[in-house]
Amino acid sequence: MVNKLLLLKIFEGFSIQRWNDHARPIELTEMDKSALKLRVAYLLGKMEEKNGIIIDWEKIIYACFFELLKKIALSDIKASIHKKIKNEFPEEFDKLNNWVVDQYEVLIEDNELLKMFRNYLLEKKDLSDINFKIVRAAHKYSTIREFELIKMINSPSIRIFDIEKELNADIQQFLDLKGIQMLVTKQNLYELLSIIEQLRFQVRWGQTQRIPRTTVLGHCMMVSCFTLLFSRELKPKPSKKRLYNNVFCGLFHDLPEAVTRDIISPVKRATDNLPGIVKKIEESIVQEKLFPLIDDSFIEEIRYFTENEFNNRIIIDGEIKTVSAAEIADKYNHDEYSPVDGELIELCDKLSAFLEAYQAKRYGIDSPHLNQGRLNILNKYKNEKNICGIDVRKLFNEFAL
Repeated sequence: MVNKLLLLKIFEGFSIQRWNDHARPIELTEMDKSALKLRVAYLLGKMEEKNGIIIDWEKIIYACFFELLKKIALSDIKASIHKKIKNEFPEEFDKLNNWVVDQYEVLIEDNELLKMFRNYLLEKKDLSDINFKIVRAAHKYSTIREFELIKMINSPSIRIFDIEKELNADIQQFLDLKGIQMLVTKQNLYELLSIIEQLRFQVRWGQTQRIPRTTVLGHCMMVSCFTLLFSRELKPKPSKKRLYNNVFCGLFHDLPEAVTRDIISPVKRATDNLPGIVKKIEESIVQEKLFPLIDDSFIEEIRYFTENEFNNRIIIDGEIKTVSAAEIADKYNHDEYSPVDGELIELCDKLSAFLEAYQAKRYGIDSPHLNQGRLNILNKYKNEKNICGIDVRKLFNEFAL
C-alpha cells in the first residue's frame, strides 16, 4: 500500500537543487527536471510512433520514475562524479545502486515494484533499445534546456564552455530520433516544449510563502508519480493503456495553465458561475495558442488528457463517455476502451496540494491560506472510504496533525 513515508520521500524532489554551484535565474529542482524529462520522453516517443516504431510506454514510465527515486536518494551528487564512478569503478557503482534501493525498502511495500527498481538500476542498458534511447535522449535534452537558462547569467568561462561542449556531444548520439531533430532545429515541437516549460516559472500558492516552493511543472510530475503508485493498487490490475492514460493524464492535467496561468482555487470559486466561465475561456485560449503546435498524430490524445481531466472516462466507437470507477473495473479495463481513472487523478492532484500545505506547515510557515487549503482537502475526503478501490480515509488519517 502507498503510505505517508513514501509520499513524503517523493516530495523531497522539490528540495533537491540543481546547478547550485552556478548562478541561476530561478530555482532548478530535481522534481522540475524529472517533469520536463518525462514530457520530452512523451514527445519523442510519439514522434517515433508516428514513424511506425513500437514503443513500450511502461518501460519509459518506470525508467523515469526510478531515476527520480534514485536522484532523491543520492541528492546532490554531481553528474560528472556519478559518471566517473560508473565508468571507472563499476563494482562500486553496482553497490551504490543497491544502496539506493535499500533506502526504499522501508518505504515501498510493493515488493514487485522494489524488484523492478533494483533490476532497472543494475541491468546493463542497451542503447539500441528504442525505449531506453528515448529516456536517455530526454534526460540529455532536458539538461540542455536547464543549461540554456543558466548560461545567460553566468559569465563566459572555460567551465561554461566545457559544459556546453559536453552536452552538445552527448545529444549527437540521439540525432537519429525525429523528435530530437525537431527540437534541435527549433520546429513546432520546440515551440510546444517552450510553452510547456513555462509551467516551470509558475509557482503554486501564489498568495502565500511556502517551504519548499513548488511549480506547476513539478506539481504535475508529483501527481503523475502518485497516480502510477495508486494505479498499481487497482483491482483488477489495470490494462497497459489504462496505466499509460492515468500516468500521462496526471502529467498533463494542468497543461492549459502553460498559456492561461494558474488561477488560485479561492478566486475560481468567487462566484457560482465563475468556474464554468474560466473553464470555457481556458479551453478557448488553449485551442488558439497551444493545439496548433501539437502534431496531428497525438493532438486528440492530448485533448483527451486535458479536457474533463477528473472524469472517469472511456472511448467507444470514437466517442468519449463518462463512466463510474466500478464500470471501468468490471467492464472497460481493456486497452480498446482507453480507460482513464479521472477520480484517481483528482485524488492525486488534491493529495499533492495537501502535501504542499502540510510540508510548509512542518517547516514553520503558518499561513491562513495554507491552513484553509489543507482543511478544505481534508474535509473533501474525510467521509470518503473508497475511491477506485483506494482507502482514502486511512491515507489521509496518516497525516493527521
